[in-house]
Amino acid sequence: MFDGKFRAPVDAAVRPIGAALRKTKLTPDHLTVVGLVVGAAAAVAVGAGRLRLGLVLVIAAALPDLLDGALAKASNSSSQRGAFFDSTVDRITDALLLGGIAYYFAETEDPRLAVLPFAVSAVSGVISYQRAKAESLGLDAKGGLMERAERIVVLCVGLFIEPWVDGALVWILWGMLVLITITAIQRFVKVWKQAAVAPATQARIDLRRERRESRRSARTARRSTRVPLRERVPRRQD
Repeated sequence: MFDGKFRAPVDAAVRPIGAALRKTKLTPDHLTVVGLVVGAAAAVAVGAGRLRLGLVLVIAAALPDLLDGALAKASNSSSQRGAFFDSTVDRITDALLLGGIAYYFAETEDPRLAVLPFAVSAVSGVISYQRAKAESLGLDAKGGLMERAERIVVLCVGLFIEPWVDGALVWILWGMLVLITITAIQRFVKVWKQAAVAPATQARIDLRRERRESRRSARTARRSTRVPLRERVPRRQD
C-alpha cells in the first residue's frame, strides 16, 4: 500500500541524499549489508528485552534499505544482482527481527506465544513468494494491505507501546497476522484473475527466453570473429 501511494514522493525526497552518497566510496551493497547488521543488532536487543533500543535500531536498519535504491539510481549502478541481494537481505532481516520477538515472548510471556511471530514470518514469506512467482510469470502481484513497509511501521508501533502497555505487542502481532493473511488472499485473487485472461503467458516467457538466447549467441559470435589487435594489419604511414 505504501509502496504504491508514497513511492514517488519518497524517491523524490531521498534523491538528493543518494546524489550526496555517490560522492563517497559507498556502494548500494554496502548499505544493504549495514542494514542487515543493524537489523541483527535490533533482533538481539528485542530478544534481551531492550525494546526502546530495539525500536531505535529497527528504524536505523530501515534507513540503509531506503537509501540503497537512491544511491543505485544516482550512481547508475542498478542491477539485477543488487536487486536480488537487497530482496534476500530484507527477508533475512525480517526473520531475525521476528525471531527476536519470539525469544522475548518466550522469556516474558507465555512461551506458547513464541509461535505467533513465526506465524507472521511464515505468512509474510508467502506474500513475498506470491510476488516473485507472479513476476516470473509476467504477472503483477504488488499491493495489498500489509506489505513490508507497513509491517515495519506496525512493528515499530508495537515496540514503542509495549513498555507502557503490557501485552500490547502481542495484540499488535495478532492484528498484523490477520492483515498479512488478508494481503496474501488479495494477491492470490489478483494473480488468479490475471492468469485467467493471460493463457499465452508461458508463450511470452518462452519468447523472451529465446530472445535472450539469441542475443547471447550473437554476442558470442561477434567475439569469436573479432580480430585480435596483434593480428590486425598496421595502417600504412604516408
